[in-house]
Amino acid sequence: MKRAVQNLLPALTGAGLLHTALFTDLYLRYVKAGLRPLLIGSGAVLLLLALTTAVTPAGRRPAEHADDHGHGYADGHHGHDHTGTPRVAWLLLLPALSMLCFAPPALGAYTAARANDKPVTVQRGFAPLPATSPLPLTLTEFTERVRQDRSLAIEGRTVRLTGFVTPAGRDGGWYLTRIVFSCCAADSQTVRVRVYGRPAPPADTWLAVTGTWHPHGTLGTPTAQAALDVRDARPIAPPVNAYTDDLPLTPSS
Repeated sequence: MKRAVQNLLPALTGAGLLHTALFTDLYLRYVKAGLRPLLIGSGAVLLLLALTTAVTPAGRRPAEHADDHGHGYADGHHGHDHTGTPRVAWLLLLPALSMLCFAPPALGAYTAARANDKPVTVQRGFAPLPATSPLPLTLTEFTERVRQDRSLAIEGRTVRLTGFVTPAGRDGGWYLTRIVFSCCAADSQTVRVRVYGRPAPPADTWLAVTGTWHPHGTLGTPTAQAALDVRDARPIAPPVNAYTDDLPLTPSS
């Protein structure tokens, strides 16, 4: 691979990182929002590296010598030129080009069905719930209340949760799900609430679901299931940053 072509790899990778992080929200499918400055910095460094290499004069080829029989050879190579880059290096251009030309698919039900569940953080106390009805909660907050709040504040309350649909398996049930990044897509974990009272919508459909806790287990203890008896479910647009467990979005009319 010639020198000019070798410079393409860092140049395209840097341009792809800058395009993804500066001009689109697609970087949120790779990493958490807080890592955006690092992506921008990395892209800038790679472009600068490619530019510096391009304007730096190429080094001289190794001096050629003659052996005792008059045959020429380069220092350390004995007539074989190993200065080229393996052809397989061309494959490295594909992921670089993909950042410029193709949007990565969003993680959804397929990933959630195979990812680890996010551990429930131990809470030593809970603040009183507001009187709002329906009460907007994240899937994490709902799960923590169901399994740890011994005041049973969630009992009988109508709550509103949002997430996307993940089929539960052969029984035809389904979960309202969120995928959460700790750092990036490689360490993603899921938060899931089982939904009862309505047939499963198509997988990956984003919904705002209103309902009450489905009695299963002892409320306020780890035996309680994070589950909802659904009263209403409305489609919503996926959030820009779909890999957090934020407060519910306002359902579309």
